[in-house]
Amino acid sequence: MPQSKKSGHESRGGNFEEKLKRLEALASSMKDADLPLEEAMKKFEEGVKLARALEKDLSKIERRIEILVNSPETEDEKPALELFPELNDEE
Repeated sequence: MPQSKKSGHESRGGNFEEKLKRLEALASSMKDADLPLEEAMKKFEEGVKLARALEKDLSKIERRIEILVNSPETEDEKPALELFPELNDEE
């Protein structure tokens, strides 16, 4: 299956790993001293958008983990509101 060249819009899609690889590739290509300023700015802009998308993805993952960790084991148990509530019990 041939892979087409991704545009800036298409590169923002995909899963976390694909976005991270694209961001790493952009950062690496921007180190080229012969890169024209206009092209460097386009790559920088795409990189900022990818970084923001990755940050949102991480926030969603963090929320899901908190829900899983804090969900009650039995129906009558109340859920904890913090990720590590046992650390707050120490005085």
